[in-house]
Amino acid sequence: MNNSQQRGTDRSSDGDRPQARGTDRSVARRAELIVIGRKLFADTSYDALSMDDIARHARVAKGLIYYYFKSKRGYYLAIIEDSVADLVERAGSDTELPPTQRAHRTIDGYLRYAEHHQAAYRAIVSGGVGFDTEVHAIRDGVREAMIGTIAETAYGHRDIPALVRVALLGWLCSVEGVTLDWIGTKDGPLERDTVRDFLVRTLRATLGVIEEVEPSLPAPPLDDAPPPRPGARA
Repeated sequence: MNNSQQRGTDRSSDGDRPQARGTDRSVARRAELIVIGRKLFADTSYDALSMDDIARHARVAKGLIYYYFKSKRGYYLAIIEDSVADLVERAGSDTELPPTQRAHRTIDGYLRYAEHHQAAYRAIVSGGVGFDTEVHAIRDGVREAMIGTIAETAYGHRDIPALVRVALLGWLCSVEGVTLDWIGTKDGPLERDTVRDFLVRTLRATLGVIEEVEPSLPAPPLDDAPPPRPGARA
């Protein structure tokens, strides 16, 4: 995780949300509550869930949730941060692959996450409940991590000029829009492979434009071999 992504997502030291405390058991218990919360918020809106509802579904005393997360908002933010860590981990895997294959795997992992964790993905991309500055910071951290991953895939390093970063950010924002539309179209005509291949092509086009304005960063050559089939991890 790079510094920008760390700043955007590691906010557990805020007064709103304490770090997991004490023993391994307490860390595991906190993780269990986050897993339960991810399922709850996937099916029910933030405003529709009270702390009593959450405690009842989790089969714990309400005080335990307050102990770990201080508030419903703290609980919600912890769930978003956990989702972000999962999304970034998937997107940044398979670093040993050639550039085009890695781009396929990165984008496929991104789409797979959005497909199977739609509520969390929407919360990350849209900025959470209302205008939540902390969730916006988390979202910005995800974007910086994704830009770093793409830059490293294409150029072998994350240190890129400002104009190149803006170009990759523009591509990533289009990815977010396409992904939101895709997961919002229930039983739509587009398979994940089709969306992935389209986004890979638009990335190639973006890298070509970057090469025109920044010749020191040539677009990587296309790989001859087809990308390996991604695993079925949901």
